[in-house]
Amino acid sequence: MPAKSGREGADMPGVKTNEREGTRAVLRHTRISPNKARQVLDLIRGQDVDRAAEILDLGDREAATIIGKVLASAVANAVHNDGLNGEELFVSACYADEGSTLKRWRPRARGRATRIRKRTSHVTIIVSRLPEERLARRRAKQAASGTQRSRRVAGSRRRQRAESEVATRPAPTPEVDEIEADLDVDDEVDEINEVGEDEFDDEAAEFDDEAAEFDDEAADDEVAGEDEAADETADDVTDEADEADEADETADQEGADAQATSSDETSGDSAEKKGK
Repeated sequence: MPAKSGREGADMPGVKTNEREGTRAVLRHTRISPNKARQVLDLIRGQDVDRAAEILDLGDREAATIIGKVLASAVANAVHNDGLNGEELFVSACYADEGSTLKRWRPRARGRATRIRKRTSHVTIIVSRLPEERLARRRAKQAASGTQRSRRVAGSRRRQRAESEVATRPAPTPEVDEIEADLDVDDEVDEINEVGEDEFDDEAAEFDDEAAEFDDEAADDEVAGEDEAADETADDVTDEADEADEADETADQEGADAQATSSDETSGDSAEKKGK
């Protein structure tokens, strides 16, 4: 048996990027490095178009905005040019190739310069129709969710109908036994109310008697207070009269003393004149 050559077991090369099936959109010479674009493209590869657009809208990178526009262009090409349904598409391939590099220079020390490389890239997105298996699974999932929703809606409508019927249903007519029971209860309530009213009247009468006694005591206290105040006022007037009498007596005594002193001085002056 002849020996196999080394090239017979080797894998065959895959399909070239420009030979992939599907509808594509290409953005060339965009001012973003291929590495930054590839990090965002890895997130949407193999995703449905709706899911990929949602991921790009929620992305916080600058490349997400650029790639979102390329994805929208690819979907528009598939719908308008190839007549495909936009809801049945997915991202079958996406890649970023390196474009031309812009050279710039930054001055450095000792007259030297440092090269600045401004990278560009070519972003390509290819969209294709979903396989039949995935479409069947999606339809089954949508049908199940729709059935569940219809069941929920029907259940809520049944509950609302039942509540409205209960609200509009007339009240049942009470039977004879229930009416008699209600009358007995009313009689008991009336008896209790009468007993309560009698007790309340007795308590009110006792309260009125206590209030009258309190008023009498207060009146007696007021009269006694007025008598004491009058006695104190009379005592004060008597004390003032006594003080006034004492003051008059003191004044009279002082006047008598003054007259005696003046008479003594007059008699002395006359004696001195006679002696002279």
